[in-house]
Amino acid sequence: MQYPLWLGKGSWLKVWEVDQQVITQHEINQKLKMRNAALDAEVRDLKQGYDAIEERARSELGMIKQDETFFHILEDGNKNTYGDGKAGEEHPEQ
Repeated sequence: MQYPLWLGKGSWLKVWEVDQQVITQHEINQKLKMRNAALDAEVRDLKQGYDAIEERARSELGMIKQDETFFHILEDGNKNTYGDGKAGEEHPEQ
């Protein structure tokens, strides 16, 4: 009588396994809902105003406005102090 309850077709073990799968899927769904909400907000922003479009053009495409000056600032680790086009190489002192 105990066998079907613990190890049979509709046993407690199978119920527990399915319950764990439901919990895992619920967590995945929550993450996807948050992602979808962020994408929805971005789409609404892109449809309504030009600020988001301008921000994307600047950050992803490197575009600048007409009559605007672009400054490219290099980090100290990437600086080429010798001006020979070979960044990162060490040069002996002369």
